[in-house]
Amino acid sequence: MSNNNLPEIFETFADARKKGFLTMKAEKDKGRNVVGIFCTYTPREIIYAADALSVSLCSTSEETIPEAEKRLPKNLCPLIKSSYGFAITDKCPYMYFSDLIVGETTCDGKKKMYELLGEVKDTHVMQLPHTRNSYSFELWKNEIKELIKKLEEKFNVEITEEKLKDAIKLCNEERNVMKEFFSLAKLVPSPVKGTEMHDVMNSSNFKFDKKEFFEEIRKTTQNMKERYDKGETPFTKDTPRILITGCPTGGVVDKVIKQIEEIGGSVVCIENCVGTKNFEMLVDEENKDPIEAIAERYINIPCSIMTPNDGRMERIKQYIEDYKVDGVVDVTLTACHTYAIETEKVRRTVEGLGKSYLAIETNYSNSDAPQLRTRLEAFVEML
Repeated sequence: MSNNNLPEIFETFADARKKGFLTMKAEKDKGRNVVGIFCTYTPREIIYAADALSVSLCSTSEETIPEAEKRLPKNLCPLIKSSYGFAITDKCPYMYFSDLIVGETTCDGKKKMYELLGEVKDTHVMQLPHTRNSYSFELWKNEIKELIKKLEEKFNVEITEEKLKDAIKLCNEERNVMKEFFSLAKLVPSPVKGTEMHDVMNSSNFKFDKKEFFEEIRKTTQNMKERYDKGETPFTKDTPRILITGCPTGGVVDKVIKQIEEIGGSVVCIENCVGTKNFEMLVDEENKDPIEAIAERYINIPCSIMTPNDGRMERIKQYIEDYKVDGVVDVTLTACHTYAIETEKVRRTVEGLGKSYLAIETNYSNSDAPQLRTRLEAFVEML
């Protein structure tokens, strides 16, 4: 085992969000349009087909929550409060540069927050059905058509079938490249840390030259494979292997994923919505109308807002097998009711496979980090 520094390119992934500010300003100076998004349900293919940039908006810090709480309830999910706080304080350059915000009704808190957000920025809300059947599929397909209409009118462009097909291929290429990178962690021991995987996942939202980004990821994957073949890994074959699931991890990566690896665990899979499952499903490039294919792919994302959400349980089972997982840490943000209720099904799924399970409820404050560390230490030691 070696603790040699990993490829320098990882620094560029961690820095991507900061450098993206400058890149975005340069793109805006060229006249490019920018669409800010919050969730993986927003179909980026539509945005790319409108020749616009897509950027994930800041919602992973407690910095702006006090300002947001002047207008929003205190007992609300930190992600919602942080998102709104960045909008009203102008502390997020991405929010500032966005010509249009696209939201989706993934929870009651967000959909009501969008009403207030619409007073600050031009906000288009997609009405996401919370179940999957033929009726909901048609509703969702119409929502995608409404998004196309909105972008065409907003940016004075025409979104053609050819542009949609090109955008589908681009997004599928990104998914395949990212899946190959994540698959590195299936090796025993894993050649990549969970924090590094998270940096790469996060950077995908802020790298606007996609072809250049794909090449970076391919080189990184190859480099890591070569290091692994030489026996250079940050872990041993006996290091407990952990899967993270639950709410988006952006605001809690340091006190959950980083702490797990500091106390002797190896985070090999991040199942959360910004993680592996975001890159899992491809859009059909060959056999379907582009709008139909896009609608089908996105409505099948297994988020806790969907009912029933058996797809998430099946995916967790598959990841436990594929990544040789010893234990699962289920992270719920305060007041996220759908994920909080679903912890019961996740626990049954995990323990049904004879694996250890730990549920954590937290927020973006670091005040509970010592308490979390104690619980995580006990969990990893048990493994």
